[in-house]
Amino acid sequence: MRSYREELWFQIPQRRAFVNITSQVEEAVRKSSIREGLCLVNSMHITSSVFVNDDEFGLHEDFERWLEQLAPHEPTVTYQHNRTGEDNADAHLKRQIMGREAVLAITSGKLDLGPWEQVFYGEFDGRRRKRVLIKIIGE
Repeated sequence: MRSYREELWFQIPQRRAFVNITSQVEEAVRKSSIREGLCLVNSMHITSSVFVNDDEFGLHEDFERWLEQLAPHEPTVTYQHNRTGEDNADAHLKRQIMGREAVLAITSGKLDLGPWEQVFYGEFDGRRRKRVLIKIIGE
């Protein structure tokens, strides 16, 4: 069993964004030389996410609207967490909904994704530099 580790760094200027990171994950799989195994891609920050879905603008708009309905940013005073001096309680909740990580199969040295599946970094409280870990294990 071998393993490979790589980090991606993001600093998103706007508060929220969905960034397609499929090509970066595919490149890490290629560099790992692992032919059969698993690839863990996880956000290393509590207000961002990694998830798998379709790269379609309308769907991303739907995610944005849905997440804002479930956990609106404003009014910030409605959140207990924001009483600590922060304004990002909604970002913590949005991350919880969208998930922390994705575990992807590697088959014949490539990500084994289904039709239309892409890997995304989801940012819910931009302005800070954040890290995504790619950990690949296999043979």
